[in-house]
Amino acid sequence: MSNYLELISLPTAFFIILAVSLVSAFFLLWEKVPVHFVRYHIGIISLPPIVALCGLFSSKHDGSVMYGPWRFDSLSLLLALFVLTIGVVVQRYSVRYLFGDHSYRKYFTLLTLTTFADTLVWLSNDLRILLVCWGVTLLGLTLLIRLNKEWQVARKAAASSGRIFLLSWLILLVAVIWITQTTGHWQLSAILEKSNLAQLASWERTCISLLLIVAMIIPSAQFPFQRWLLDSVVAPTPVSAVMHAGIVNAGGLMFTRFAPLFNGGDSAQLILLVLSGVSVLLGTGIMLVHVDYKRQLVGSTIAQMGFMLIQCALGAYLAAIIHAVLHGLFKASLFLQAGSAIQHRETHSFKGRSFPVLWTITGVIFGLIFSIGYWLNSGGEGYHIISTLILGWSVIFAWVGLVAFGSGRIGRVAGLAFLAGAVIMFKFIHTLLDSLLHETVMSGMQPPTPTVILALIILLGGSAFGLWLTNNRSSTAFTVIYLWLVHLGEPHKDLVESHPKYLSYRRSFRWQRH
Repeated sequence: MSNYLELISLPTAFFIILAVSLVSAFFLLWEKVPVHFVRYHIGIISLPPIVALCGLFSSKHDGSVMYGPWRFDSLSLLLALFVLTIGVVVQRYSVRYLFGDHSYRKYFTLLTLTTFADTLVWLSNDLRILLVCWGVTLLGLTLLIRLNKEWQVARKAAASSGRIFLLSWLILLVAVIWITQTTGHWQLSAILEKSNLAQLASWERTCISLLLIVAMIIPSAQFPFQRWLLDSVVAPTPVSAVMHAGIVNAGGLMFTRFAPLFNGGDSAQLILLVLSGVSVLLGTGIMLVHVDYKRQLVGSTIAQMGFMLIQCALGAYLAAIIHAVLHGLFKASLFLQAGSAIQHRETHSFKGRSFPVLWTITGVIFGLIFSIGYWLNSGGEGYHIISTLILGWSVIFAWVGLVAFGSGRIGRVAGLAFLAGAVIMFKFIHTLLDSLLHETVMSGMQPPTPTVILALIILLGGSAFGLWLTNNRSSTAFTVIYLWLVHLGEPHKDLVESHPKYLSYRRSFRWQRH
C-alpha cells in the first residue's frame, strides 16, 4: 500500500478507494447480487482506513495538505481513521448479527454512506461541503434508527430524532452563513486566520459561538437535548455502536476545528461549561439507577460527552480529541458486547461478599498519590485541576473494582496487573497522539479563574451530594431523586410497546433464494 501511495498522492488514493467503496455499498441494493457479496464489500471498505493510517504515519506527510476543498492534516486523518475503523468493525460484526433481517442490504448501504459522509465532514475545509456532509450523516443516522420501519416504536423514535437533528443542522447553517458573510470566506482555514476573525465584533463572535454550542450539544445528547439518545436504544445494537464514530462525539471534534473562534469567548465557554456539567451529573445518575444495560451505556455516554465538552470549555482541545477517540472505541465495543451483559453480571456478582475496607482505603491513598504526582508534573493550568480530579477518581474506582473486589490473592494480583497495564497503555496512547497532533490542534487560552472554580463546584458538589445520598438511602431526598432519575431515563409512553407487532408478520425475502 505504501508503494502505491508513492505513485499517486495520498488524497487521490483515498478518494478513489472511497468512491469504489461507495459503489460497492450501492451495488448491494441490487437484488440480483448474491447476499454473500457483503463479505467482499467489507473487504473493500477496509481499504480507506488503511490509506488514512498510512497517511497519518507517513514521514512524507508534514503539516497540512490542501486538496481542493479538502484538508489532509494529522487531525483530519486521525478522525478519518477513527470513524472508518469503527464503521468497518461494526459492519463486520453485523454480517451475522443482522443476517435474516429484511433490511439486511439496506442496512449496510446506509451504514457505509453515514460513516463515509461523517468522514468527509472532518476532512472538509469548505463549510458548504461540511454542511452537506453533516446533513447526510444526520439523515443516515435517522434512517438507521428507523431501520425496522414496520415497528411503530422505531418510526416514532426516528421521527423524534430527525426533528431534533434538523433543528441542530439549521442552527449550524445560520452560524456558518453568519461567519462566512462577515469574513467573506467559505474556507475554514481562511476564516480562522486572525485577520479575518478580527472582522467579527465581540458580540458577533459570542453569538456565533453560542449558535455552534447549541448546534453541537444536540447531537452530543447534552442537557436539555439528551432525550433523543435515550430513545435511540430501540435501534439495532450495532447502530448504537456506530453512533460513537464521530457523531455523538461530534461536539468536541467540531469545537476543536473552530478553536480559534472560541478563544476569549468567556461567556460562551461558561454556558458550555454549565450545560456540560449538568449533563455529567444527569448522565451519571441515569447510568446508576437503570437496570437496562443499553440505557446504562447511554447514560454513561451522556456523562462522558459532558466531560469532553468541559475539556473544550477549558481550552483543552487536545485532551478532548484523545477523550473522544478513546471513549468512542471503548463504548462501541461495549455496545457490541451488550448481548453478554446478563451472563457477565451473573458471573461477576458481588452479592454476599464483605466490603474490603482496607483494600478500598489503600486504593484511595494510591489515587491521591497518583493525582498529586500528576498535578506536580503538570503546567499548573486551570484545566489540569479538572484532569487531576478525573484521573484520581478513575484510579480509585478502577482499584476498587479490579483489586479490592478481586477474587482472593490471585484475583487481586491479576487486577493490579491489569490496572498497571491500563495505565501504561493510556500513557503510551496519550504520548503517541500528543506527538501526532501537537502541531495541528491548538491549545486554548488559559480559562478564567471563575470558570475553573465553577467546574470544580459542579463536579465536587455533585460527587459530594451523590455520596451523601448513597449513605442516606432511607431519606426522602434519595427517594425523590432516585425516582426522578428513573423517570428521566425511561422511554416516552409512545415509544413503548408490550409486544412489537412487526414480529408477528411473516415475510419471504428474495435474497434468501440466493
